Order: sequence, then C-alpha cells, then structure tokens
Amino acid sequence: MRNPIGKKVVDIKPSGIRKFFDIVQETEGAISLGVGEPDFDTPWHIRDEGIYSLEKGRTFYTSNSGLKELRQEISNYIKRTQNVEYDPLKEIFVTVGGSEAIDLALRAMVDAGDEVLIPQPSYVSYEPCAILADAVPVTIELKEENQFRLTAEEVLEKVTDKTKILVLPFPNNPTGAVMSKEDLEAIAKVVIEKDLFVISDEIYGELTYNGEHVSIVSIPGMKERTILINGFSKAYAMTGWRLGYACGPEIIMKQMVKIHQFAIMCAPTTSQYAAVEALRNGDDDVKMMREQYNQRRRYLLNEFERIGLTCFEPFGAFYVFPSIKKFGMSSDEFCTRLLKEEKLAVVPGTAFGDCGEGYIRISYAYSLDNLKAAMERLERFISKL
Repeated sequence: MRNPIGKKVVDIKPSGIRKFFDIVQETEGAISLGVGEPDFDTPWHIRDEGIYSLEKGRTFYTSNSGLKELRQEISNYIKRTQNVEYDPLKEIFVTVGGSEAIDLALRAMVDAGDEVLIPQPSYVSYEPCAILADAVPVTIELKEENQFRLTAEEVLEKVTDKTKILVLPFPNNPTGAVMSKEDLEAIAKVVIEKDLFVISDEIYGELTYNGEHVSIVSIPGMKERTILINGFSKAYAMTGWRLGYACGPEIIMKQMVKIHQFAIMCAPTTSQYAAVEALRNGDDDVKMMREQYNQRRRYLLNEFERIGLTCFEPFGAFYVFPSIKKFGMSSDEFCTRLLKEEKLAVVPGTAFGDCGEGYIRISYAYSLDNLKAAMERLERFISKL
C-alpha cells in the first residue's frame, strides 16, 4: 500500500505545548500553568443570550460571512476602540476562532514560494499554517533587550524580493510584549516602502496593562494592507464558543470567505448570537477580568524577584516569560524536571520557536490560590538547582 500521508504534513512538528499537558493529565496532584485559557466562566448575560438563541430555535446556518448583526457590532467595536471604519458587509467576516482566520488569510494571500515573516517567540500556528499554504516561513528573532518588541530594522534585515506578508503577533503570546504607536509607525513605514501586507493577530488586544492597545490599522496607509484578526476567546472568556473574526480589504475578504465557505460553511450560530451580546454589553466584564489578570501579573513579577528569577515586565496578554538561562539546562529539561519533581507544569520557550530557548512560559490565567501554590513549588525546585 502506498503511503497515505502527505509529506508536507508529516514534516510539521506537533505543538510543543500539548506534549506536556498529555503528561499532566496523567500526573496526580499536578498544577498546570500552561494553557492560555481564562479561568473565568463566560459572563452570565452572554451565556443567557446563547441559551435564549437555542430556546428560540435559532439553530440554522448563518450566511458564510456571519450574522449581519454581529458584523455590525464588530464594526462598531473597532470604530470606538481604534477610530477605524470597516464596512460590515464587505470587509468583516466571522470565523471559527482566530486560528481559522490566520489559516484562511495565509491560504488566500500567498502563492508557493512567497515568504512570510514571522517574529518569534510567538503563537504556535503561524509557521505551520504558512507551510500548509506552500509559503516559506522566515523567522525574525525577537530580543529580550528590546522587550521582545519587533523593530523596523529587524524587518528590513529579513525582507527579500519574495517577501509578501509580515505576521504581527501583538500583544504577544508567549512573551506578553506589546507594541507602542511609535513602534507600529516605524513598522508601517517599512511595510509601505517594501509593498508588504500584514496579518495582525490582536486576540489579546483587550488585555493590556499600560495604556490602551493600538492596532496597526490605525496608522495611515495600513488599513488597506492589513488583515486584522481578533476574537472572543480571551477577552470574554469564550474559548469553547470558538468564535473569531477577520477584517480587511474586500478583495482579500472575498477569497478568505470562499475558502471558509467550502471548508466550514459558517461559524456556530449560537456563539454568534452570544457574541453580539458580548460586544454590546460586555465592557464591564472585560474590565473586571483585566484588573484580575493585572493583579496576578504583578504578583508573579514580585515573586520572581523574590526567588531570583529574571523576567522582563510584560504589559499584555496573560503570560510571563522568565529566563532560566542561569540554571544551565535547556528549557525542555527544566520543564520536564519541574513537572517530574514538583508536579508543576509550565511550557518550554522552544514551543514558540527555537529562539525561545532559555525561557519558560507561565500563564496567569489561573486563580491567585493556584499561582501561590505553584510559586511555592517553583521556589522549592529552583532552590535545589
């Protein structure tokens, strides 16, 4: 029998995050600080709207692009947060999470051999999605001395005549880094000069702790060059509802919707009705959760300083990315031993790219009680090294 599996898929490495959490499931008494999932329940008024939609029998397909009502609310949201207007009928469509939007954008925009610039450490999906779209992923190594922000100079160093897309993953998973308006203006200048396009993944845009999030689409000349990707999982604690969206030029949206049409049909109808409620009346919920995350963020940074773990201060998402270089072991070895000896699971930095070596990712999307118990175990482990 011939090999039934395509070589392109076989050559893609599985997620480095899941490897550890398969082990965690079998480790009695383990504490996990690894999964980027809010520990809050979806706010009741949002859940109620989902329940109500079921009670009313709204279990039909929506249009491929999503409920018109939801697309209008997304347009209103971007207008009030970034002062940028999108046509809800032509420039916005609803996806199954932000991850689908990333995949669709790459498949719709690249031809075989086009280069995609991917700053790393970053979310695990960008590189494999680029490969599956027959693009060539080109890594830009983010540096701690720059607070893991992307610089215009770093982009210029990697641009070639084959470069088509720059992925902009900020606020960043796993580092928590954010980009200022000045940072984005410098990047935009390079993007326009080199005639590039941007896929801006802003799923953590509501979770910033040192001023409001700035999107690159708010920089003059960038809306027409950018696919803005966002969703409901992180800000509204709606991970299981599987809902995201993409905004961008109509010419690109049409092709993304076409792929979505054949692969997915439409995002879950119940989730879409709940998301309308989230955007209309969820600002206070987001504010409450953001304040809780910020409290946990400050707690972890203080604990790291106390126990002698070096970590730059992140201002976005709900992750910290401390350095473990001084312990003389790889990130994978550190995390494996920590799980085995203290039953504490964190993620090796290499799960987010080779340049994550020497770091670990810790999520603070967990209760303070869990974080306090985890820090006791981490301190005990470090004291033995």
